[in-house]
Amino acid sequence: MDITLAELRGRVGEESLVLLDVRTPQEFQGVAGAPCDPTQGHIRGARNLPLDRLLECRSGEEVRALVGGPPGSEIVAYCHSGSRSAFAVEVLRGAGYDARNYPGSWHEWSRDLSSSLEQR
Repeated sequence: MDITLAELRGRVGEESLVLLDVRTPQEFQGVAGAPCDPTQGHIRGARNLPLDRLLECRSGEEVRALVGGPPGSEIVAYCHSGSRSAFAVEVLRGAGYDARNYPGSWHEWSRDLSSSLEQR
């Protein structure tokens, strides 16, 4: 099941939540991004793990070594519009993680003035 803006907003900063930004490092850092977004950056507390890096993994063990996270943690992936993160969630689930997609992703988050942003 996907995660909504309201749920994620209330859970940012939870120890049991690993927030993965699967966009490029440039998008994560806020030096590149879609011109339709009012601001560039990432969700506070997110880790950058580009989708292409995740796809280089050849086994569940490699994915788990790359992602890490405390035992029993939930993974939420996001990108710009939910497409790359949906694919990442399938890879993460295949590696045994409890993973969810945030389909609104940065496109939605960057428009919500009450959200925790880390901007350039």
